[in-house]
Amino acid sequence: MTGEEKAAREGLVRWGKSLFDRGLTPGSSGNLSVRLDDGYLLTPTNSCLGFLDADRLSKLDGEGRLVAGDPPTKELPLHFAFYQARPHARAVVHLHSTHATALSCLADTDPDDAIPPITPYVVMRVGKVPVVPYTRPGSADVVPLIRAKAPDHPAILLGNHGPVVAGASLEAAVFAMEELEETARLVLLTRGMTVRHLASQEIADLEATFKLRG
Repeated sequence: MTGEEKAAREGLVRWGKSLFDRGLTPGSSGNLSVRLDDGYLLTPTNSCLGFLDADRLSKLDGEGRLVAGDPPTKELPLHFAFYQARPHARAVVHLHSTHATALSCLADTDPDDAIPPITPYVVMRVGKVPVVPYTRPGSADVVPLIRAKAPDHPAILLGNHGPVVAGASLEAAVFAMEELEETARLVLLTRGMTVRHLASQEIADLEATFKLRG
């Protein structure tokens, strides 16, 4: 086992427990993956993120074939669609976090911008978040929907399902997911109130200062 793979296994266990312990994904919901130089590591099907076993994580080769560990999450098409659409992504995090999932269920959520720019950090870490139509969990029907949006959006809400985020590392993807969930909470808390969104020039300043494009 390479050092890269050992570190990835440890990271999946550590971050999975952290997400579960903080109530960001209940029961056996949610799944994580990391892209390695020689394939992928994923959380196994029906596994609880709070009790992952590093030795039983699903190891897939570059073609998506299981080579070690337990069978992978049924959401494999979702993860691979992100990796195909975002060649530089090294991790994908999909949760059923309460507030982001709630937004994915609301009929009046803007499908082009579910998470409005109400804080600088949601712009810096998440960006604009589209909503794709509902598909059955695990169905390959989600693939063209993700491929259409993911090249320009590292975070997406799955309709009536929950959020999914890709990142340059597992840590980055987790941090972006946490920011998405917290901002979704703020959006729901302030519904019906007069909220000041960041202006276009303020967003442009953040993007230029922190090199958010590309």
